[in-house]
Amino acid sequence: MKCEQCRYNTEIVDRLKNEQISEETVGKLTDVFKVFGDGTRIKILWNLFDKEICVAEIAERVNMSQSAVSHQLRILKQARLIKARRDGKNTFYSLDDEHVKRIVEQVMIHITE
Repeated sequence: MKCEQCRYNTEIVDRLKNEQISEETVGKLTDVFKVFGDGTRIKILWNLFDKEICVAEIAERVNMSQSAVSHQLRILKQARLIKARRDGKNTFYSLDDEHVKRIVEQVMIHITE
């Protein structure tokens, strides 16, 4: 028996195989790939791969100012690639869900083959 998520994913794949892609969907896909097309954002996603961290730590890890990192985090959040959690004065960031992690993993596998 398939889980509900697996059944949903199968339906999406079947639909994609049998239908033309709409201009709206093309636009959405293009927007997401544009977000992935920036080295700084890739570094940020990489640092968030298995952990939740704050802006200051991200800035230190990618060797950028906190304001520059905040700008990139805003773009990643608007694209629904990351999420934020407030804890007092601090905001902690993490990947939005397992889909984002799988995208990065699949591309890494592709480029290292």
